[in-house]
Amino acid sequence: MDKTYKLNDQVIMKKPHACGTNLWQIVRTGVDIKIKCINCGREVMLDRLEFNKKLKKVLGDNDAK
Repeated sequence: MDKTYKLNDQVIMKKPHACGTNLWQIVRTGVDIKIKCINCGREVMLDRLEFNKKLKKVLGDNDAK
């Protein structure tokens, strides 16, 4: 499964973060994917295979700033 992700896409992960939310924003793509927690701002870098395993749903680009 070779899914392409775009910068600023919001994604829902299977397990919630320690702060209580499972909503993340994609900050960097490539071999690794860097995501940022929408609630607390924590950034995590995952390799693409691990990211695909932990991903639940892609919500798309939400630039409502």
